[in-house]
Amino acid sequence: MTASPERPLRLFVALDLPDLVRDTLANLEVDRDTWRPVAREALHVTLAFLGARPPADVAAIEPIVAAEASTAAPQLALGAILLLPPRRARVLTVALDDPDGALAALQARVSAGLAGAGVYTPEKRPFRAHVTIARLRPRVRPPRAAALEPEPLAFAGRAVTLYVSRLRPSGARYEPLATASLSDD
Repeated sequence: MTASPERPLRLFVALDLPDLVRDTLANLEVDRDTWRPVAREALHVTLAFLGARPPADVAAIEPIVAAEASTAAPQLALGAILLLPPRRARVLTVALDDPDGALAALQARVSAGLAGAGVYTPEKRPFRAHVTIARLRPRVRPPRAAALEPEPLAFAGRAVTLYVSRLRPSGARYEPLATASLSDD
């Protein structure tokens, strides 16, 4: 009898949000006939989506996440509502204002580290800082606009985390595998 290979893990690295930001975004009143809201605990900023990776890759990714522990938390603010992709939206998002470029720099460092470890191929399109707050329901025509306006809220990112995404009929569940808290400096 041969040993079966371990099942790949669906991995991503994200910036964790403070509870106040998650609460604010989770309380936005989205059109539930059109959109399926993302659970409050699942709200995050994706820095790199790695997709299906062998479980052994986790050991290579953990030090890349840990390297961000001494990094100052990026100072951000909630921005405008964005429908992505713009032509046939599948997700309802809130843009993040990154006035000093710290979030973009964090994403670039994480992306380069993951690419250097051979576990990630960076995306060709530029990084767009946003939080997905809802996904288009099946068989619903994508709207061209959303009549939502989040309250202005400035905040600092909390931590960088490697997550495994477990797909379920009720939606994806994210489990943290490695976390590096960011400094308050």
